[in-house]
Amino acid sequence: MNDAKNEEIRWRDIGYNPLPSQARFHRLSTRFKGFSGPVGSGKSAALCQEAIRLAYQNPGRLGLLGAPTYPMLKDATQHSLLEILDRARVPYEHNKSHNYVVLKDCEAKILFRSMEEYERLRGTNLAWFGLDELTYTAEEAWLRLEARLRDPLAKARCGFAVWTPNGHDWVYRRFVENRIKGYGTVLAKPFENRYLLSAVPDYYERLKHSYDVRFYEQEALGAYHESGKDLVYSAFQRDRNVKLISVEGREPLLWTLDFNVDPMCSLVVQRSGSRLSVIDEIVIPRASTEEACEEFVRRFPRHPAGVRVTGDASGNHRQTSGTTDYDMIRRFFSRTGLRTISYHVPAANPRVADRVRLVNAKLQNAAGEVELFVSDRCKELLKDFAEVRYRDGTGLIDKDADSRRTHLSDALGYLVWQEFGPRPVMGDKTFPLF
Repeated sequence: MNDAKNEEIRWRDIGYNPLPSQARFHRLSTRFKGFSGPVGSGKSAALCQEAIRLAYQNPGRLGLLGAPTYPMLKDATQHSLLEILDRARVPYEHNKSHNYVVLKDCEAKILFRSMEEYERLRGTNLAWFGLDELTYTAEEAWLRLEARLRDPLAKARCGFAVWTPNGHDWVYRRFVENRIKGYGTVLAKPFENRYLLSAVPDYYERLKHSYDVRFYEQEALGAYHESGKDLVYSAFQRDRNVKLISVEGREPLLWTLDFNVDPMCSLVVQRSGSRLSVIDEIVIPRASTEEACEEFVRRFPRHPAGVRVTGDASGNHRQTSGTTDYDMIRRFFSRTGLRTISYHVPAANPRVADRVRLVNAKLQNAAGEVELFVSDRCKELLKDFAEVRYRDGTGLIDKDADSRRTHLSDALGYLVWQEFGPRPVMGDKTFPLF
């Protein structure tokens, strides 16, 4: 297949009209290249189109398309590639059992692989590889693939990736800050995707209502923020989020627990529309779940609108007694004779980063809206907001600095996610799912 025909199939038949940043990415001639951009900037399209282009430039050879996890590989990356092939009527065979496709025009094979078990990539000789959402992939996986880019019959060897900024991580250091020789990177600009804005004109404006300021700058504007030196709850401001709060009799009490023995921690919250008010905190050193229930009833013996119980999913785990923490709570309240109690117990906890971002968005989102208020009675929760930080140089919360920290903010995060957490959607960005 000659180069002219390759070019026709690549651009004309597939009907791809790249955005300026996408075009610059495809033109990069470095051995390794990256596309960094905000949500909606066309990263998925750039990734898949580059994979197809390299498959045709390397007829009969092997390439690999990967993603951080298998669900993301199947639901986003692989789905996007097959959708493009189907729409362009490119003939291919899909071997589902071994998870690859063969493009019939050029007899090139494209493997689909998750980067979760990157050691399995050893022994594979590749003409090219491409990775989706690189910032959620271990650097070791990228290095394994670099070593596999060694097919002696390949005509155009290339390793490439797309991603949304995620702080000053290894991707930032390798591709942006101290760019390694042989690397090229395109930083896509926000609001460039005319196709998206034509279909959804208020796309970025709507994100302001779901993201806090910092996360909006990262996800919607493509900004790189230094990680590991900031407060976890950076959107909190005492003069904005702390106020006098009284119990509203017409709204149920939301009791959210973090099942920690020392101290046993929980919060009492009320919701009005999209607004949350943290009324009180219950912090008891070396306490049992039953003792936490006793203290809750002592403080709130009767509430006409009822109680909703939620919190840490680990409370579903059976203890040596054969019961769970939530079972204990149910039994306690059944003995009290209270009937207006419901349970909203999650099957699993959300990712820490996702619930933290949602709490920050409630403290103040990028549109300037404040929807989370805390009583000044909640001394320990306010200390969490003021003191909990990330471990230096990481995006991990430092839980070792003070044993009393993080428990109440964790309990709040479980509740906020339970009340306002999103549902999975398909698209250019698959997580965090707001």
